[in-house]
Amino acid sequence: MEKKHKSGFVNIVGNPNVGKSTLMNKLVGERISIITSKAQTTRHRILGIVNTPDMQIVYSDTPGILRPNYKLQESMLNFSESALGDADVLLYVTDVVETVDKNEDFLRKVQALDCPVLLLINKIDQTDQKNLESLVAHWTELLPKAEILPIAALSNFNIDYIKRRIETLMPESPPFFEKDALTDKPARFFVTEIIREKVLLYYQKEVPYSVEVVVEEFKEEKSLLRIKALIVVERDSQKGIIIGHQGQALKKVGAMARKDIEKFFGKKVFLEMYVKVEKDWRNRDNLLKNFGYRME
Repeated sequence: MEKKHKSGFVNIVGNPNVGKSTLMNKLVGERISIITSKAQTTRHRILGIVNTPDMQIVYSDTPGILRPNYKLQESMLNFSESALGDADVLLYVTDVVETVDKNEDFLRKVQALDCPVLLLINKIDQTDQKNLESLVAHWTELLPKAEILPIAALSNFNIDYIKRRIETLMPESPPFFEKDALTDKPARFFVTEIIREKVLLYYQKEVPYSVEVVVEEFKEEKSLLRIKALIVVERDSQKGIIIGHQGQALKKVGAMARKDIEKFFGKKVFLEMYVKVEKDWRNRDNLLKNFGYRME
């Protein structure tokens, strides 16, 4: 008897810094979400697609759940909440460090879901059995319908089991995307993510959250990619920091980004980067829309 095709959406939610992007990359097998140790690195819902002959699993990594302080964060929360609406399986990621009662409103929405919820307690290598047991008991009270599973995403502990569990929970359905698709995002999206990651890593505390990256030109030639990217900041002083003394900082970030972009696309890259000031862009609807944020 022929096997019926299964397809579904697996959406990953949770607070910033609990390891959602690391988990997403382990499940998808490609470096699709950007990972740094800073909160708020994932600002969009990113879809990563896993295809086998008789299955298509569409993973979605969402921004961490934050109480919104400005319009950019409101947009990020919209992405996270929209992930509750279309999930066939929800992965709620927490870890052994964070305080459990951070998002009561969001948890109430998760409790009301009909789809299977896998509650993944990440970073269990950083705790002991006693603490883990009390965490499991606490989460059982908070989300009684959820299946609670300890994981360590970085070291792959329990990841294969999670994959198998997800496969069994997938509904029968034709594929949603072409079977050779890896993601729903265009190539230039990954260029912006890689550059933004390098900015987050290189500048530490001074600037990163006021930064957006726009790819103005993306030309694919036979053995070369030509990319022109704009780094947008909110103030002149930030522009100075990004460029650095005699342009050294920008050169360094450009070199780091180019290396990763070459690895991602498997070809040589010519990367030009500029810096532009857009005052208070995080609160300006028209700019946020241009940068791809969903404004309600």
